[in-house]
Amino acid sequence: MNFSEVLGQDYLKNHLIKSTDNGRVSHAQLFVGKEGSGTLAMAIAYASYILCSTSTNKEACELKCKKLAHPDLHFSFPVATTTAIKTHPVSNQFLEEWRNFVLENPYANLFEWLRFIGIEKKQGQISVYEAEEIVKSLKLKSYEGGYKVMIIWMADKMHLSAANKLLKLIEEPPEKTVFILITENEEHIISTIKSRCQTLHFPVLSDADITKGLVNREGTDLPIAEKIAHQVEGNFNKALHLLHNNNTDEQFEQWFITWVRAAFKAKGNASVIQLLVEWSETIAKTGRETQKQFLTYCLQFFRQALLVNYNTNSLVFLKTKTPGFKLENFAPFIHSGNILDINNEINEAIYHIERNGNAKIILLDLSIKLTRLLHTKE
Repeated sequence: MNFSEVLGQDYLKNHLIKSTDNGRVSHAQLFVGKEGSGTLAMAIAYASYILCSTSTNKEACELKCKKLAHPDLHFSFPVATTTAIKTHPVSNQFLEEWRNFVLENPYANLFEWLRFIGIEKKQGQISVYEAEEIVKSLKLKSYEGGYKVMIIWMADKMHLSAANKLLKLIEEPPEKTVFILITENEEHIISTIKSRCQTLHFPVLSDADITKGLVNREGTDLPIAEKIAHQVEGNFNKALHLLHNNNTDEQFEQWFITWVRAAFKAKGNASVIQLLVEWSETIAKTGRETQKQFLTYCLQFFRQALLVNYNTNSLVFLKTKTPGFKLENFAPFIHSGNILDINNEINEAIYHIERNGNAKIILLDLSIKLTRLLHTKE
């Protein structure tokens, strides 16, 4: 992958190219950007540029980087135990799957990665065992005598013990060793790691960039590409989902509508509480990554309803498919009097799920709170 294959982000591309050409490659960099903004794609393109700029055989170097198989290009990413790998899983055990996953879509998210390797019901993590592997691999000499680059994807999933293990190496790496850490949640990176990195913030992609990507990469007709680009708030991964009719959102929509209907009816009607209990049990069985992904979807749904309620239809992209449910009928119940509380409660639920709280209790508690919030007057 090279810079020309990365959508938009021209300012950041130019910065990275110029700094490399001028010999000013920072040994530790943190790429911060929302899902679909291209942080991983840019990291790979940047790593390829660093590795191949000093290579004696640039064409061969670029080919190896394109296949993510350059011996001096290393990856670390969240993993968990599987039926085949029962203890101490590390990234090197998943490299073949990782290459296939990234080559298929370098804009994909963590949930999709965990689902790709069949562990979507678990929480991926970068463990202390992973940190030990990183230390070992980077202490070895470069295969080709130039730079070594370590890309750590979703660095916010790094366990505290792993972060502490890597601190010294990130601060004082071997000569010509570059760390590129990638995160969607800068606030989840511990301060001791963040302070050792040069941080680059990635803006969301423009509608024009997403349109161009859909047309050039997917062969999408221009009017369809423009319509999708308008709906995805700068997230190219979401654009690909809409284009290919991703069925995950359809399932999430069904869960959401079942939830808000039951929550609305439950106030003053104790018999309906059982429906919320059953709903909570259903979602709790799906695994923590799915639960977090679903709750993030709920946040987006409530925000879209708020926009409809305040007649800002130009910003509304959500199209529901469930018979008998209309966003415009639901919208009046989401307003300035309850949207902040709804957002806070959902984000708190995500926080507790991330920290291994009992999902059934967390979701039921959230549901009971929603029964009150939906009836709040503006």
